[in-house]
Amino acid sequence: MAAALSPPERTPRLSPMMGLRPGSVDPRAERWAGPVFAGVGILALAVCTIIAAGQPHGDPAHWRATLLLAAASGLWLLLLIPVFPRRTQSPWLAIGFFVVLLAAATVLTSRLDPFTAFASIGYPIAFVLFPTRWSIFAAAATAVVPLLAKGIWQPSPPWITAVSIVGPILYAAWFVGAENEQRRRTNEKLAQSNARLETALTENAALHAQLLTQAREAGVLDERQRMAREIHDTVAQGLTGIVTQLQAADRATEAADRQRHLDHVHTLAKDSLTEARRAVQALRPEPLADSHLPEALAGLANRVSDTSGVKVTADVEGDTRPLLPELEVALYRVAQEALANAEKHARANRIGLTLTYTSDLVMLDVRDDGKGFAPGDRGDGTGFGLEAMRQRVQRVAGSLTIESARGEGTAVHAEFPAISSPGTA
Repeated sequence: MAAALSPPERTPRLSPMMGLRPGSVDPRAERWAGPVFAGVGILALAVCTIIAAGQPHGDPAHWRATLLLAAASGLWLLLLIPVFPRRTQSPWLAIGFFVVLLAAATVLTSRLDPFTAFASIGYPIAFVLFPTRWSIFAAAATAVVPLLAKGIWQPSPPWITAVSIVGPILYAAWFVGAENEQRRRTNEKLAQSNARLETALTENAALHAQLLTQAREAGVLDERQRMAREIHDTVAQGLTGIVTQLQAADRATEAADRQRHLDHVHTLAKDSLTEARRAVQALRPEPLADSHLPEALAGLANRVSDTSGVKVTADVEGDTRPLLPELEVALYRVAQEALANAEKHARANRIGLTLTYTSDLVMLDVRDDGKGFAPGDRGDGTGFGLEAMRQRVQRVAGSLTIESARGEGTAVHAEFPAISSPGTA
């Protein structure tokens, strides 16, 4: 048998928003990414403000306005914490956040040179906030807009120029490397999942073939058992009746009695032949094909009574209704086997057959006043009759109880769920 297979790991799914997107990283990263980037931006803003504070400011009002704008930018960066998790569901919210941040960085850069470094925070935020195609435009805007606002023709300190050029290059290189590493890991996981899936498919194919073989073998065995039961219920019982009637004809002293037994032989042979053909074709017993179960059991009781000379009565209790064909066949065959056993072995004077319907059960009782048998005896001389009866009952979720003792007769009780035939209420 194939071993139990664990489900393959799910490979990351790319959402419309690239960068730190849902499913591309550990879910925990989704929780800390927003606060981390917001914290980095605020830290960069604080460092730039401290550097700017050490330079000559000229007009105090100009410096106070710059400080207010820097403080507002820091507060605005805090909005990245709620915006980041919603960037895929509300793209315009992310765009609005980035445009305002870029505008604040541009104004700060145009007022004091140290804030040029703060404008560089737009690069990582652009790549994690937008899809790849849009993050390129956002990064280009981060590079171009502040420089245009300040005026690229105006000389800037060398360190500002270096930060403006080297910073974006370094971050772009880091981002591309991180994306390639993430893609490599994703491809490795996908290859491993595909290998496990291929192994699972191979094992499942072998298991499927094994199950098909077992199903065929079970079908063959089931058909053999069915044929054995049907042959026992039709041909074997018919031949037994024929032998009994021929023996009775040999013992008869009157020509009329001898002819009556021979007529029974003719009838039994004809009925047995018909039932054998129906058994081979897996059809319902002929009495059930032509009438309902209560009438079929009454006819069976009359036939047994006529051929054996034993008085057989058939009674019905409860509200009759059509049952599943499998249930009716099982009930009929149990009654047939029980009456045959009583006729052959019990030496009974009376046999009573009762069919009882309740709301959820249907029960069959066959009782005789014959010699009975001990529990360890084989009731039909072959041991197959009772076993075949049990198998037939169990196949339709029924139960069979046989009670007997020497000198006290035999009682057969079969019980089934009362499942109505399709199309009946």
